[in-house]
Amino acid sequence: MNQEMKTTDPTPYRMPAEWAPHAATWIAWPHNAEDWPGRFQPIPWVYAEIVRNLALVEDVNILVNDEAAEKRVTRILLRAGANMARLHFHLWRTDRIWLRDSGPIFVKNAANENIITDWKFNAWAKYPNHLNDDRIPQHVSKTQAVQALQPMIGNHRVVLEGGSIDVNGAGTLLTTEECLLSDVQQRNPGISRQQLETCFAEYLGITQTIWLNRGCAGDDTHGHVDDIARFVNESTIMAAVEHNTADENHLPLAENLDRLRALKQFNIVELPMPSPVIFDGERLPASYANFYIANDLVLVPTFNDANDRAALNLIADQFPTRKTVGIHCGDFIWGLGALHCMTQQEPA
Repeated sequence: MNQEMKTTDPTPYRMPAEWAPHAATWIAWPHNAEDWPGRFQPIPWVYAEIVRNLALVEDVNILVNDEAAEKRVTRILLRAGANMARLHFHLWRTDRIWLRDSGPIFVKNAANENIITDWKFNAWAKYPNHLNDDRIPQHVSKTQAVQALQPMIGNHRVVLEGGSIDVNGAGTLLTTEECLLSDVQQRNPGISRQQLETCFAEYLGITQTIWLNRGCAGDDTHGHVDDIARFVNESTIMAAVEHNTADENHLPLAENLDRLRALKQFNIVELPMPSPVIFDGERLPASYANFYIANDLVLVPTFNDANDRAALNLIADQFPTRKTVGIHCGDFIWGLGALHCMTQQEPA
């Protein structure tokens, strides 16, 4: 059930954990109202609050479509009280703003230098407009003067989104079968589990891949792991659970929890789910697991739910040296993503 794959030769690359020191966070400013149909108006202000908090602890690189957008965004951020000295704008067109998935995944080489892994982005094998987003890692590579690698299996450029994996920085990776092995929204047709594990070893320094089964209800990506299970240190995983047996998340999350507990080698901390968030008849992928770990800070999505306080306290307990801050995502989640989905860290 749980596949473990050991590499024979040490890889020259290693993907740091999210809690390792950051040089910066990368985000893209929201511009497509169709991503939040009927609820776009508050979204820039949610972004402003996120940026204000991040800029207290690290630099923030912000992608905007053009100079007019940069001026508009600057006015918003000034009104929100953000530390403008730590904000850096880049005029690159984007299709969507989910940089966890379209942005560069940074790794370290043997000399501890940053290298970009530029995986193919095809909009979760679902949307046709993704060419601007697929170019983002190359833009970052040129701007930062950082080497970029395009992971390949044979002559196939591998599709991978950052939200589909989570790592502990010590060679272990979490992912789901639903996202990477299913023939629904299929990323890499004809590519096997073993080939993917070998690819993770080669480009990310992974020696153990933990396969969970399914993601959470309402997930537009078809099974991203960052809504259901996250490393909080090398030996501890926070796993989302739903105790309401009538909820559609109950069984999938219980099965994932069983898989994790069967491993024995990790401490498992249960993280509750919020009550279902429904808008316009649609179940949204609301989850506290979509938190983002920055320097001295953890940003946690909240939903005006009774479980908000419990989730914030549980996450804060795992990060005693960091400030834990809730960001209200009741409107934001209508875009089918939250804090982890919109951010991508650049290691120091």
